[in-house]
Amino acid sequence: MENKNHAVFEKRLNFIDGRALYYGFLAGANKIFQNQHLLNKINVFPVADADTGTNFASTMRSIIDMVEPNRDVKITADSLANAALIGARGNSGIIFAQFLYGFSTEIHPDEPLTVSSFAIALKESVKYAYQAITNPVEGTILTVIREWADFIYQVKDSINDFSLLLENSIDKAKHALEETKLKLKVLSMANVVDAGAKAFVLFLEGIIDLLKQGIKILHTSYQANRVEELTAIVHDQITFRYCTEALISGSGIDHQKIRTQLLRMGDSLVVAGSPVKTRIHIHTDNPSEVFDRLIPHGKIVYQKVDDMVFQNTIASGVRPKIAILTDSTCDIPRSMLDEYQIHVIPLNVHFGDNYFLDGLSLSGKHFKKLFFSSKIYPSTSQPAIKDLMNRYSYLFTQYDSVISLHISSAMSGTWSNSRQAAYKIANENGKIATVIDSTKLSGSLGLLTLRAAQMALEDASHQEIVDAINQWKEKTYMFVSCTTTKYMVKSGRLSPTKGFLANALNIKPVIIVNHQGQTQEKGKSVSESGAIKKVIASIKHIIGTGEVWNYAITHFNNLKTAQRYSNELEKLTGKPPLFISEASPVLCINVGPGTVSVNILMQ
Repeated sequence: MENKNHAVFEKRLNFIDGRALYYGFLAGANKIFQNQHLLNKINVFPVADADTGTNFASTMRSIIDMVEPNRDVKITADSLANAALIGARGNSGIIFAQFLYGFSTEIHPDEPLTVSSFAIALKESVKYAYQAITNPVEGTILTVIREWADFIYQVKDSINDFSLLLENSIDKAKHALEETKLKLKVLSMANVVDAGAKAFVLFLEGIIDLLKQGIKILHTSYQANRVEELTAIVHDQITFRYCTEALISGSGIDHQKIRTQLLRMGDSLVVAGSPVKTRIHIHTDNPSEVFDRLIPHGKIVYQKVDDMVFQNTIASGVRPKIAILTDSTCDIPRSMLDEYQIHVIPLNVHFGDNYFLDGLSLSGKHFKKLFFSSKIYPSTSQPAIKDLMNRYSYLFTQYDSVISLHISSAMSGTWSNSRQAAYKIANENGKIATVIDSTKLSGSLGLLTLRAAQMALEDASHQEIVDAINQWKEKTYMFVSCTTTKYMVKSGRLSPTKGFLANALNIKPVIIVNHQGQTQEKGKSVSESGAIKKVIASIKHIIGTGEVWNYAITHFNNLKTAQRYSNELEKLTGKPPLFISEASPVLCINVGPGTVSVNILMQ
């Protein structure tokens, strides 16, 4: 059969090697990719945030991207478990990864995987999955895995063929899946099965498809097929707002100590993995504090924070057809992001070996504390392409198209990474994405994004919004006043010699971000009041050329000056600022405390 179908399976599978195990996972992953839309739609537990399909697909994609099959089944199983632990996302994804970790741990090296040893390893691995969860809930993926594994164990002595074993066991898994409706009230009310459990059953079905049809089913691309639109499902109550995840590496990581420290910070706590690599999942209102408590346990090598309240709003069906995505340098207040349904991808903020997600695992308060206390000057980096791909995968399950606006490409690689990710996922889903270099940041990016989101809510077409943004970019102006050049030297934006002279002369520079997205000096003064006057004079000239759509002010630890700008501009425009907010770390790190940016968008 191997010569005929170019597969590693024989008609009678008395044992499987590492390659067969890997291709089985690949087939299961394909089934997840094909149904991730459906999984997102039926996701109601523990929160209806419509991302179980996206999260499970991310876990599977990590396995495919990282693992090279080896004939040794132990080596392959260890690789699969490690890749799953690294790429796992969401509650169900991490439980599945812990199940795989238990499975790989229970497999003995240098031994073929027979039906009997497979069944024993499965039964033991269920214990790993349950132990990782602080409060296991029946009627979820846990229940289906346990009942399926129990069935496999019960028949191991009467069936000596993996093909027959899996075909016989799928009915048990499907029965357990249907019964999740009876075990969880929220599923019964919505008349859906548990999404994580459904993902596991689909995974098994993919493996069985491979056994029946051969390697040809693996030739399909990893994409999410369209599914029939389902009725929107709304969760009655979300106890904690943020689904927070971390992967930490170290030695002797104490899972019980982590559980104790995080137990009172939220619910849905999962601590999975090994003493050298541990995955944490929790629903909490304070992600920044969670990561602060995790730092002493090891190096944080991965983190994710999802806003479940926002996702639940989107999942309810009350949304425009076009998603508006930006990055965390936009400085739009949380209340306005919610009101205009704007999606935000965070940049990374680094303090030495530790990194954080801007605005999520690192709050403004926490950033200021670290900025003034850390001996290491912070830096920032763009979101990883993989994280952007996950975000676009989720958005394409909810929207017809996506328009993204990002920080100037002259200042960050965010636009480039987002563009690569968007076009890859858009092609896989047969949808449209437009990724725009705003040539700005902070409040200017915020104004462009809010105006685009307003058009999306008014049902403007994709192209109408894109054309409008490209026109607005030329009508957006950003002025930055600084109290010192010290931090511009630290961040490398100014040479030490020029910085020394500026500080010696007590110079307060005024900087603009031009229409090419680059910073340039607009003027300087020997006092902050003088710098403010120069900015106001420039703004008066701009206002004289037309009508102001709106303006926004951002600052780093200088609300007093921000308010002074607000008072002056309200006199000039007859309207208050659209928002005043703390600036993102990108602006703060490059220009320093006392910085204020004034941003204007003309009609």
